[in-house]
Amino acid sequence: MTASTTPGAPVVVTAVFTPNPGALDQVIDVLSRAVAAVHSEPGCLLYALHRDPDGRLVLIEKWESTALLDAHGSAAAVGALNREIDGLLAEPAVVTRLAPLPAGTAAQGQL
Repeated sequence: MTASTTPGAPVVVTAVFTPNPGALDQVIDVLSRAVAAVHSEPGCLLYALHRDPDGRLVLIEKWESTALLDAHGSAAAVGALNREIDGLLAEPAVVTRLAPLPAGTAAQGQL
């Protein structure tokens, strides 16, 4: 099954980064600066950096629409992030667009 979104509906994305050994702090710095820049992009509802127990870094994103998310992909902040992170990752970032499956309460059952 593939994720699909309703046109004009918010879309959630995860982006997982696996830093090279010894590069964790550098990758956190690059991503933190990107977070600050992306927050001012049209349609950005959430762009938050997290770390998992294994040292991977995860951006959790929420965008007003697929169109605005697509525009983000070619924005200056993403270009700068890609240039600055080059050579710092053990593997390519894994980016996943998610389709909501609301359950439970409206406030707690979806991002």
